[in-house]
Amino acid sequence: MTVSHVDPGAKAVADEALPAPSGGRRPLLLASASLVLAVLVLAALSLSVGAGEVGPGDVLDYLLGRDGARADTRLALVVGDLRIPRTLTALLVGAALGTSGSLLQAVTRNPLAETGLLGVNAGASLGVVTGIAFLGVTSGYGHLLWAFGGAVAASGLVLLIAGRRGGGSPMRLVLAGSALGATFGGVTSVVIVNSAETYDRFRFWVLGSLAGVEGYSELKSLLPVLALGFLVALLVARPLSALALGDDLARGLGHRPSVIRVVVAVAVTLLTASAVALVGPVSFLGLLAGFLARAVTGPRLTAQILLAGLVGAGVLTGADVLARVVSRPFEAPVSVIIALVGAPVLIGIVRSKRLGAMGMTDPATEESAKPARRLLPRLGTPRTADAGAADTDSLVLRRGTLSVLLPRRAALAALFLAALLVTAVVLSAYAGQSEMSLSRTFNAVFGSGDRFDVLLVQKFRLGRIVAGLTAGAALGLAGCLTQTLARNRLATPELLGVNDGATAAVLLSTTLTGTFGAWWAGPVGALAAVLVVTTVSGGLGQRGYRVLVVGLAMSALASAVTQVVLSRRSLNAASSLYVWTSGSLNGRGYSVATPVLIGLAVLVPLALVVARQLNVLRFDDSTASSLGVAPGRVRLVCLLLSVGLAGLAVGICGPVGFVALASPVIAGRLAGPLRVPVVGSMLTGAVLIVLADTVGRIVFDGVEVPVGIVTTVLGGPFLLWVLLGRSAATRV
Repeated sequence: MTVSHVDPGAKAVADEALPAPSGGRRPLLLASASLVLAVLVLAALSLSVGAGEVGPGDVLDYLLGRDGARADTRLALVVGDLRIPRTLTALLVGAALGTSGSLLQAVTRNPLAETGLLGVNAGASLGVVTGIAFLGVTSGYGHLLWAFGGAVAASGLVLLIAGRRGGGSPMRLVLAGSALGATFGGVTSVVIVNSAETYDRFRFWVLGSLAGVEGYSELKSLLPVLALGFLVALLVARPLSALALGDDLARGLGHRPSVIRVVVAVAVTLLTASAVALVGPVSFLGLLAGFLARAVTGPRLTAQILLAGLVGAGVLTGADVLARVVSRPFEAPVSVIIALVGAPVLIGIVRSKRLGAMGMTDPATEESAKPARRLLPRLGTPRTADAGAADTDSLVLRRGTLSVLLPRRAALAALFLAALLVTAVVLSAYAGQSEMSLSRTFNAVFGSGDRFDVLLVQKFRLGRIVAGLTAGAALGLAGCLTQTLARNRLATPELLGVNDGATAAVLLSTTLTGTFGAWWAGPVGALAAVLVVTTVSGGLGQRGYRVLVVGLAMSALASAVTQVVLSRRSLNAASSLYVWTSGSLNGRGYSVATPVLIGLAVLVPLALVVARQLNVLRFDDSTASSLGVAPGRVRLVCLLLSVGLAGLAVGICGPVGFVALASPVIAGRLAGPLRVPVVGSMLTGAVLIVLADTVGRIVFDGVEVPVGIVTTVLGGPFLLWVLLGRSAATRV
């Protein structure tokens, strides 16, 4: 049979659907036996390690019923009610997440697909937290139903994105999953962030932990669902192998691709929802299990799924053992341990040569080249009709021998944004939980009227507004510099790991010095993070999406450090720090804004000086060099500027997400494509922070939602729009 068209991704994975040569079965059996033995050893270690003076001998006596061990109430509690249920839960949850990761990687043809990276865990977690917080759900089946609903919504959105044109490329799908996960995580934080009691109840579970597993009640209730998920996964393995050849060939073999994808979604949802209901969201485990299983089995998909479950069980069990001993007398969240292992594996995967043939990088398109060609006449190339048309956008201001070329559209955009900023400041000063009229607010701003009004507005609200303005301007400018530097709309501080690196550094400095908010800690952490990301990825602007996924891995590592610090603090301290790590202006004022104001006074003029060179950097390096610009020097200056600005901003309000992403995009749309919107990005960032903070203060009566949570909830859909928009202006 002759086939006229083959799916472009099919060639890279077609061999995975073919039978394996018989010569490869013995190594596979040997590797499988070794994995089984390793899992058994880890399970025995899990039964032997933990709180209390119960060693391996006591555990063995209890298991074998020797010397009346089972009549010992202490052994019955430690071994029978705690360690055995915990070990069985780790094995089953690990197998479930490993199997889910392998299925997702196969159905999306994406080695980076994983329930944590694609937001499915976050969706299930949001469902469980919502059910517990608002309906008082306590049973295993209740947790399962709510986790199932959240996982269905998340996995459905992921498969919808994967089905869109261009949406299924490995990096774009991961970034879209990160956007979904951030949005779901932001909504989850809205539920738990304003109650210390709720935070204490959820702070380990939301991070992913087996510390709360006691007895068999929840495990027994969810065991049938897990069994059904495993069964569906095995039954769909053969049709899924045919799907790897492409939809047309799969139909020719008698399969229905749409039905296969739905069945895979059902299996993934059952397994993920059960796992999240039992231990909370655990990321990177499916990625690790799928990667290691594929390395052992090669193209055998059924064997991949089986071994991925086995690897997942072993990894989660081993991570749980480490979580019990790594920070005694405290217990670290198991997800932190897995993130410390999974993030380097993610970096190794994205650096592999195989991904380069799977849509790893997106070459410059004709659409992305058009703005560059329009810029050339402005940068010294021979004048053409296009150049003459471009000049009509500028206004020449002359006074004597001095003249200034003022871009008309950019100037109008800056005036509009400045007016919008004034409106946002007035609204923020007026809005709040106290009933104060607009006239009383204005009087209080100028120091007249009721003394309480003056104190409230001048000391608290205006100080907070100034802090928000400086942080927003710094983030907007940092995002503009990094996006232009990397020639990528997604290359922003939060996606490059800068925000999380700065956050971890601030918390570590608090632990070491005993004082919170050292101004220097944020820039130092940001610089360390960006140095790691650029070194590992091969440089900004040179590796397409690679730098972004390495940035996600860096964020996971920094977040793991942050969570370890929080887990070792008392409840009151951890609750306050958790609010700040969500991004908050609560209690921030003029004093914390001073370092950023000084930084802006120094760094903004430098950014304006290099703005013309930034325009040239939107070309390739050879074109920039021919126009008299040193790309390496400009890139280094811009990188240092953006790192310093982002680090200082984190010191004020914590890691506020998506402001650095949205500000340059919005400012660029207003100012036009011919110039880098340096001033517009600063104004837009300031507007977004002030408005988000205002919304967070008034959206719920008597409760404040941190500004970072507001921007995260609203920024996730914005990131999806940037990733999947059809317009050339929104393409990455």
